[in-house]
Order: sequence, then C-alpha cells, then structure tokens
Amino acid sequence: MGGVCEIREKTIEEKLVTAVKKHDGICPKFVSPRFDGMPDRLVLLPHGRFAFVEVKAPGEKPRPLQLVRHGMLQRLGYEVYVLDDEKHIELILRKLNEEVCAE
Repeated sequence: MGGVCEIREKTIEEKLVTAVKKHDGICPKFVSPRFDGMPDRLVLLPHGRFAFVEVKAPGEKPRPLQLVRHGMLQRLGYEVYVLDDEKHIELILRKLNEEVCAE
C-alpha cells in the first residue's frame, strides 16, 4: 500500500474512534488471527448497539475476501459498514442510534 492511502485510511479510522467515544461508545480494533478479511473496527454503543466497520482510503473498495466476510456477518444479522469518507461517520452512528429509538 502507498503511504498517502495509508495516511488517509488512518485519519478516517482515528476520526471514527473519536466520534464513537463522543457517543459514549468504544471502537476497538478488531483482530482475528487465522481468519483474514474481517472488518477493521467494532463499534460498540450504549443499549447493545453493535456494528462492524471496514475502513478504507477514499474511493478504495473492499477486497474479494473482505466482501465474503462482510456477507457472512450480514447473514448472521450483523451490520457491516464500509467507511471511506469521514463525512459518513455520523450517518453510521445516527443509523445505529435510530434503531434503538425504534425499539
């Protein structure tokens, strides 16, 4: 990977972590040894709201194995988001919080 893309991805990832903290949640890095292709971050919000987030540099798309893992998680009923633009962070968090209000 080139340096510029990594910096942008890292910046988006840092902004995601900060935004989740502002929503009283946590956003740990997700590491899954011997199970490649899993999303980068867990988003854990109050009231049991949970999602996986794959962070990408702007315009970058998930690799084929990542898409397989995303589909597997979605079939199990989990929310999976691909985040390649920091502007979408609040949209993701709002969607997760709206689901709590609808219950």
